[in-house]
Amino acid sequence: MSAVFSVILAGGVGTRLWPLSRTQYPKQFLQVQGHSLFQETYLRALRLSDPSHILIVTNEIHQFLVRDQVAELGFSITDDRLLRETEGRNTLPAIAWSVREIQKESPDATVVVFPSDHKLDDKAIDEIRAAIELGKENLVTFGICPTTPHTGYGYIAPGEKIGPGFRVKQFKEKPDLETAETYVCSGYLWNSGMFLFSVGVFQDELKQYQPEIFAAFDSPDLVYQDLPSISIDYGLLEYSSRVVTVPLTAHWTDLGTFAAWYDVSSKDEHANVGSYQGIDSSGNFISTGDRVTALIGIEDTIIVDTDDALLVCRRDMAEQVGDLVKGLKKQGNPITEFHRTVFRPWGSYTELEETVGYKIKRLNVNPGKRLSLQRHHHRSEHWVIVHGSADVQLDGTHKFLRPGESTYVPAGVMHRLANTGKIPLEVIEVQIGEYLEEDDIERTEDDFKRV
Repeated sequence: MSAVFSVILAGGVGTRLWPLSRTQYPKQFLQVQGHSLFQETYLRALRLSDPSHILIVTNEIHQFLVRDQVAELGFSITDDRLLRETEGRNTLPAIAWSVREIQKESPDATVVVFPSDHKLDDKAIDEIRAAIELGKENLVTFGICPTTPHTGYGYIAPGEKIGPGFRVKQFKEKPDLETAETYVCSGYLWNSGMFLFSVGVFQDELKQYQPEIFAAFDSPDLVYQDLPSISIDYGLLEYSSRVVTVPLTAHWTDLGTFAAWYDVSSKDEHANVGSYQGIDSSGNFISTGDRVTALIGIEDTIIVDTDDALLVCRRDMAEQVGDLVKGLKKQGNPITEFHRTVFRPWGSYTELEETVGYKIKRLNVNPGKRLSLQRHHHRSEHWVIVHGSADVQLDGTHKFLRPGESTYVPAGVMHRLANTGKIPLEVIEVQIGEYLEEDDIERTEDDFKRV
């Protein structure tokens, strides 16, 4: 039997789940009942593929989140298993890149493609495995039997029966409610965004219907961001006559909106305590931080409270959160990009306070990690050690600081902060200057190869 490779697509942003999901820390990395959605997907892929046969497509921003979350599961990723897009080009180029890499080592392999932001019952793996034989000669999609006439999903019209699946007659775009009701009554399936095929079948169909993308991966001068931005549905499946859909009976949701999160969240009559996420007795979806959230006379509403943003939305209008985020982005508002706590490959920082002329942060540096060797042109920094020990480099000289000790970093001075100890390092940083944004940084050396 040919090897089974799994491809995990982990480059999405999840704007409809703002303010929980942000560009720098999107929904697939959020914790949901113990693991993140990405971690659940990785564990799912392990049931089909050896760890060395799992490829992850992500981007420069999220590559370190991917590495850290896989490490939390007790595994590691080699560089050749982590494909980093310089710019997102939708699913077809991402999958084509993965298949080309797999082809180099296993030309007859079977490939299963998973989005990283879905919840899926474990029994689906047996149904996916049963479709491997069908994938030797076909492009297999996995359809979900609808439970409602949902307007947020694409639909698949099944045709002639073939093995455990059906020939696909047609793909349908996200419909309005009336059309969705017609689709459900006609036996259409939701399009799950999961696929299975052999390397050979995919390459044959790609060469026939998207020859430019096929040829691009043979070129030594490939510039990934110059590829067309196109989904596998539009670019391949709608043209090919070799597309089959296999219905999954397992429970599935893409958790794309707060309405979907409502369906999978716990139900609790006592939702007015801090650090709560669930459904109260009035049908409200509530996600709070440490503050008490008390609701009186509020029904069927989404309330999401984070450190720096509050969302209140009617539950039946959850799809429009994405439009709200688009508007904030047009305004150049960074609240769509970052949480107050921002994760970096060396650890994280949390913005505690900012006003004109100064900013206060808490830095957490993981054991064995260090920031880049850098300098700032417009700000100076004061560092106070509150936990752990710091190896501080200033203009080529080193000194060790312990809790209660501090140092001053003048503007223009090359400096570096490192944690060479065995426990996390926590530092309070006070920035002072006329410009305090993150792009005032000149790196000359970096362990993580950031520009």
